[in-house]
Amino acid sequence: MSIEEIKEYILSAEPTAAFDETGEWLNILISPEAWKPLAEKLKQGVLLFDYLFCLTCIDWKTHLAMVYHLSSTTYRHSIVIRANLDRDRPRIETVSDTWRTSEFHEREVFELFGVEFLHHPDLRKLILTDDFEGFPLRKDFEDPINMIKL
Repeated sequence: MSIEEIKEYILSAEPTAAFDETGEWLNILISPEAWKPLAEKLKQGVLLFDYLFCLTCIDWKTHLAMVYHLSSTTYRHSIVIRANLDRDRPRIETVSDTWRTSEFHEREVFELFGVEFLHHPDLRKLILTDDFEGFPLRKDFEDPINMIKL
């Protein structure tokens, strides 16, 4: 399937999507509200993006960006989905019921960046203690004990 066909399909599912083709993969920028419905269409629709191989967050100081890398094991094409989140209250729907691999990664992003994944089945910390305060991968995190400031 060509990049143009992928773009047409995504625009039919999410007309407000924006594209960036400067990298190795097609990058698609969407709103956080559009993510869950689009995710379901990407997995179940004609593109068959059945493999979520990376999920992470980026702190841009002004906002947080969720980044999802998807591949189709049938058609061998890959895309990157980005959704910018409000830094003060970062929230986005979980896709753990769409791609099981995201359940662990969403918990990690929740713990280290403070992103709330709505309707996640088990959103709790993985590494840090329950009494740990702050989000250590955010650029404004300060650790007075270890004198870490990003």
